[in-house]
Amino acid sequence: MSEELNYQKAMDELQEISRAIENETIPLDDLAKKVKRASELITFCRQKLRSTEDEVNKIIDGMDLPEGD
Repeated sequence: MSEELNYQKAMDELQEISRAIENETIPLDDLAKKVKRASELITFCRQKLRSTEDEVNKIIDGMDLPEGD
């Protein structure tokens, strides 16, 4: 993939893979490759969600400090 992967692109690709599996439009020879790609995308999304949650929590924690500190 030449473009940088982001959360939305990963989710879109996951939905595409999911639909293809549900509709049985993936050739059997490609099924394992698609499932592996889906696994990679899920891992990416989980990591992105965790890092975003950490970042948001840091921002919120910083807002809790009294002014002047």
